[in-house]
Amino acid sequence: MNGGRLILVLNCGSSSIRFALFDAGAGPPPRRPEWNGKVDGIAGPQPTFGETGSEPSPIALEAGQPYHAALEHIHHRVQARLAGRPLQAVAHRVVHGGSRYAAPVRVDAGVLADLKGYIPLAPLHQPFALDAIEMLLQRLPGLPQVACFDTAFHHTLPQVEQMLPLPHEYAQRGLRRYGFHGLSYDYMATALAERHGQRARGRTLVAHLGSGASLCAMQDLRSMATTMGFSALDGLMMGTRSGALDPGALLYLMQQERLDVDQVGALLYHRAGLLGVSGLSSDPRVLLQAEAGGGETGQRAAAALALYVRRIVREIGALVAVLGGLDLLVFTAGIGEHNAVLRLRICEALHWLGLRLDARANAAHAPLISATDSAVAVAVEPTNEEWVAARLTQACLCAQSHSTAGSGG
Repeated sequence: MNGGRLILVLNCGSSSIRFALFDAGAGPPPRRPEWNGKVDGIAGPQPTFGETGSEPSPIALEAGQPYHAALEHIHHRVQARLAGRPLQAVAHRVVHGGSRYAAPVRVDAGVLADLKGYIPLAPLHQPFALDAIEMLLQRLPGLPQVACFDTAFHHTLPQVEQMLPLPHEYAQRGLRRYGFHGLSYDYMATALAERHGQRARGRTLVAHLGSGASLCAMQDLRSMATTMGFSALDGLMMGTRSGALDPGALLYLMQQERLDVDQVGALLYHRAGLLGVSGLSSDPRVLLQAEAGGGETGQRAAAALALYVRRIVREIGALVAVLGGLDLLVFTAGIGEHNAVLRLRICEALHWLGLRLDARANAAHAPLISATDSAVAVAVEPTNEEWVAARLTQACLCAQSHSTAGSGG
């Protein structure tokens, strides 16, 4: 690679780390990274490293601290790839910014300590991004690091959508609905306006369906309501997460089944959802194959998929009511972008909206998959969270530079 500075984006999950390098020249970064990849299966028996245009290959990670070893592996690969080009900054996807952080922020020791206070609100995601930030602060203290928050996009939620039906003192302690997948929805706000024009500024509903899943109702491309709330457990049924669950069921699990808090947390985050109901897999592709095979395994797979679709359809109905109608329905993320069968099942259940799919366009994952006589436009739009993080980071550093220059003048 030849050229100027680069922004490295890190998207850290519990078992994988996605990374991307974006050109940080004049203007916003290009949508496509110059290089990207992923370390996967970090805590498993055989972690892998894969980069653009190549098959993932096995790598060895230190058993005692596999996550830090994975970060080290990425660091060495990035240094080799830079070929002398400097890094302008590292951008991090940080799931929770609480009520305080409505915009990206450059992280120092004080901000890092503040963000650690949100770990109980997002235990599946928050610690890993902060581990990466802390490691780089120690190793490269002069390199700017910017936290880009999944909660930030939802700061436009009306107050009634932020509230929980609990005593007021708990709201004062931070118990409220925050919303997540904000970097993905931020990208949708840009891409949908470009592709669908004025229609996207109307009553738009985006379905981010991946291993984690949520819906976001937008008006004028701003978040008006969303299915994830206080935590990333709320709302839709997911790969291994339960989604919304009767609080009485939790009380029963603790009182009658004698599960402690840690056991309930492990159940809701790791053993529920598609995996829990099917007893087979969290991957809809595996479940669709099992469903077609029949037998008891196929029946359980079919039941899990039916519940998954039903929960999505119910929540879409609720958000359509909040919006007062629907102009555009958008599918994004891994399942939303690539699983035509589940898109069809969801849309068939929304026939009452006057929604019709074009079967061939849906099978081809086309940008517009609704039929010409559909009352609602239905789209498939690939998300690009890493680019949003790079763009926000560049803007954050630019604003900081102007602020510093202004104060010096």
